[in-house]
Amino acid sequence: MASTGAYNGHPKSKERMGKILDALEADLPGARIALDFGTPLELLIATILSAQCTDKRVNMVTPALFARYRGAADYASASEAELEGYIRTCGLYRSKARNIIAACRRIVAEHGGEIPGTMEELSALPGVGRKTANVVLANAFGQPRLAVDTHVGRVARRLGFTTHGDPDKIELDLYKVIPVERRSATHHLLIWHGRKTCHARIPACGACPVADWCKKSGV
Repeated sequence: MASTGAYNGHPKSKERMGKILDALEADLPGARIALDFGTPLELLIATILSAQCTDKRVNMVTPALFARYRGAADYASASEAELEGYIRTCGLYRSKARNIIAACRRIVAEHGGEIPGTMEELSALPGVGRKTANVVLANAFGQPRLAVDTHVGRVARRLGFTTHGDPDKIELDLYKVIPVERRSATHHLLIWHGRKTCHARIPACGACPVADWCKKSGV
C-alpha cells in the first residue's frame, strides 16, 4: 500500500510534520480522547457505540450502561432487547447491540473475559474494525497507534501528507512521517483540530495554527 502523497517518505516531510505537531500541541494543550471510560472493555464498548454517533451522546449513554454491565460475561449473557434499550439513542443500536453481545461472547470464550491487546485479536471481534482496534490499543494499552477517522483523514489530506481516502492507506502514510512516540498523541491532535478549526465544509483558515503548512490538497 505505497503512498502517492507528495511528501511521504521524504526527510523534510518528517521535519514538517514535527513543526505541525508542535503548533497543534500549543493550540490544543491536553488533547485527549473524548470518550469516557475506566477499563479496556468500557473503551471498546464506547468506541463501538461512537460509530456514526457523537462522543457527547455516547458519554450520556454509557454511565447507566456500564453500571448495568460490569464485565464481558454480562454483555455476553445479555438479551438484545435489554441492551438495545440502553443504547437506543446512539443510532444503529440494533446492529451495535448484536455486535457487542457477539464480541463479548468471543472475548469470554477465547480470551478469558479479558480484552485482547493485539490488532489481530481485536479486529477479529464482531463489530471491531481497524479504527476501533487502534483506539483501544492506543488509549487502553498505551501502544503507539493512530486511528484514522474522517477528521484525521481530512486534515492529513489538506496538509499534504496523503492523497488517499482509504483509512488504512492514510494510516500507513502518516506512520511514515510521525515519530513512533508521537503517534497516539497525533491521533487526538488531528481529531480535535478537525473539530475545532479544520471543518469539512468551511474550515476556519484564519484561525488555523498550521495554515502556513496547509496544501489544501482536497477534503
